[in-house]
Amino acid sequence: MAEPGLEGSQPVDLSKHPSGIVPTLQNIVSTVNLDCKLDLKAIALQARNAEYNPKRFAAVIMRIREPKTTALIFASGKMVCTGAKSEQQSKLAARKYARIIQKLGFPAKFKDFKIQNIVGSCDVKFPIRLEGLAYSHGAFSSYEPELFPGLIYRMKQPKIVLLIFVSGKIVLTGAKVREETYTAFENIYPVLTEFRKVQQWYVVLFIMLQS
Repeated sequence: MAEPGLEGSQPVDLSKHPSGIVPTLQNIVSTVNLDCKLDLKAIALQARNAEYNPKRFAAVIMRIREPKTTALIFASGKMVCTGAKSEQQSKLAARKYARIIQKLGFPAKFKDFKIQNIVGSCDVKFPIRLEGLAYSHGAFSSYEPELFPGLIYRMKQPKIVLLIFVSGKIVLTGAKVREETYTAFENIYPVLTEFRKVQQWYVVLFIMLQS
C-alpha cells in the first residue's frame, strides 16, 4: 500500500483538493516523553548510531535508517524526532528510538507523543508576481527579495506560514495535522492564480493581435 503523503500514491480527490494539487509532506517533527532521566554520555558510548558533544548541543543525536529520521534525546527524557515523511512514520521512528533506549538499560516509556510541525511542499507550475501579491495582501505578506527570494505569507486560518517563490514552488509549515496543510493550500491557490505572471511571449502575441 502506498505511503500517505507521498506523490503519486493515489488519484487526487477533487472534492478535498479542488485545485487538483496535493502538497507532498516533506518533514514531520514530533515529540515524546520517555519519562525517565537519561545518562547521555552512556547512551552515546553504547549506541553505534549516536553522537554527543555537550559543548555544542545538550542532547544525543541519534539516527536510524528505517524510517530515515533523526532524534534529539535530552537528559530529561524528552525526545524530538524529525525527518519522517508521514505521521505514521514519525510515530514508528519515535517508538524505535524509545526501544533502543530501553535496550540500553533505561526504564523508558512512551508518553505524550505529539506532532509539533508538518512541512509540505508543492508546485503550481506557473510563475507568480510576488510584488503584486505582497502589495495586495500586505497584512499577511513579507517580501524582501534582497534578504530572501521568497514571499512569506502568514495565514491566519489555519495558522500556517507559506513560502511562495516566483517559480511557483510553495512550502507550507506550521501544521499540526495534514488537513491544515491541505486547507491552507486550497485557500491560497485562487490568490496565486490571480497573481499568475503572464509570460512575455504571450504579451507580445496579444499586442500583435490587437494591432
